[in-house]
Amino acid sequence: MLQSIQNMRLLSIKWALTACFLFLSASLFANEEATSAVEKFDPGKMITEHISDSHGWHLWGHTTVPLPIIVYNSQRGLSCFSSSRFEHGHKTYGGYKLEENTIVAVDQMEEMDASLATVSEELTDSTFDISITKNVFSLLFSITLMIWMFMSVANSYKRRAGEAPKGMQSFVEPLIVFVRDEIAKPSIGHKKYERYMPYLLTVFFFIWINNLLGLIPIMPGGANLTGNIAVTMTLAVITFVITTISGNKHYWRHIFAMPGVPIGVLILLTPIEILGVILRPFVLMIRLFANMAAGHIIALSFFSLIFIFGEMNTGLGLGVSVLSVGFVIFMTFLELLVAFLQAYVFALLSAIYFGAATEEHDHHHDGVDAHVEESLLV
Repeated sequence: MLQSIQNMRLLSIKWALTACFLFLSASLFANEEATSAVEKFDPGKMITEHISDSHGWHLWGHTTVPLPIIVYNSQRGLSCFSSSRFEHGHKTYGGYKLEENTIVAVDQMEEMDASLATVSEELTDSTFDISITKNVFSLLFSITLMIWMFMSVANSYKRRAGEAPKGMQSFVEPLIVFVRDEIAKPSIGHKKYERYMPYLLTVFFFIWINNLLGLIPIMPGGANLTGNIAVTMTLAVITFVITTISGNKHYWRHIFAMPGVPIGVLILLTPIEILGVILRPFVLMIRLFANMAAGHIIALSFFSLIFIFGEMNTGLGLGVSVLSVGFVIFMTFLELLVAFLQAYVFALLSAIYFGAATEEHDHHHDGVDAHVEESLLV
């Protein structure tokens, strides 16, 4: 089922990109003699701006919620101000300006038109941007939401000990049981799964909640947090560190000197096993990043068709808008399923890695081996 959904997403991407290319080409030839006074719609720029991080939360038109700018420069010291000072990148402030959503240092300290300011590469290299960007705000919001949710459920269990789940409990408990019974126990084993449950629950709910928030078009939703490779890399590195620390002697022996394998074969096999240890977190990182970023790109591509056709003919743009909006609604419902599946897959693969690292040599049917054999039988 997951493979079918991914194939549908890839097909949608190909269709949207092909349509954008064809319609852009048609528009170019149809308006070959038009003047350049009116700026043409650039779908690539629009999509890139919406899926990338920024120093303001765009709402509509030129309306943006400003976020705090916090920069430290070894020569100028610490500077804190609102991103509204940049006026959407048109002005400089405090010796800095926005250039493609990146803060760069300029030679002039006074406020002026950003296009007239001279960028100082030396000052820019010594500038550290620790601002509260859109992704950082979304990260803090999702963490606060998770803490509130789990503290609320924990307090409910204390107040209503022995009673049936109610309210938030009835929503969270089935998910916790699902992670325990369908991910942790089959992959790690009944004896050792409990020590990994806190991390598996955290990463599952973190990815799932942020995937859902990314589908909400208004603040505090709309940030492409799980489609940011820095975030997925951090999660993958944590899984890698836990796997490495948890690895027992049988796990490392299997990697560096697989039992029963001739030395001549080990010379070829051991480097492959070591490479596999590194590739596992890399696959986790790319899988989550690519799937979530692709979902946003597909939706924005369909929206772009409205403006591409609209530049050719207003009536044509209105007609295409019906089809585009329909595809976006379909993709949104599909993304609701993908949001859960990606959280499930990340937690499942992490649990499988933990199970492989902690598996005892004389218990081949406990933990990950039993899970693999069961999957093969099915």
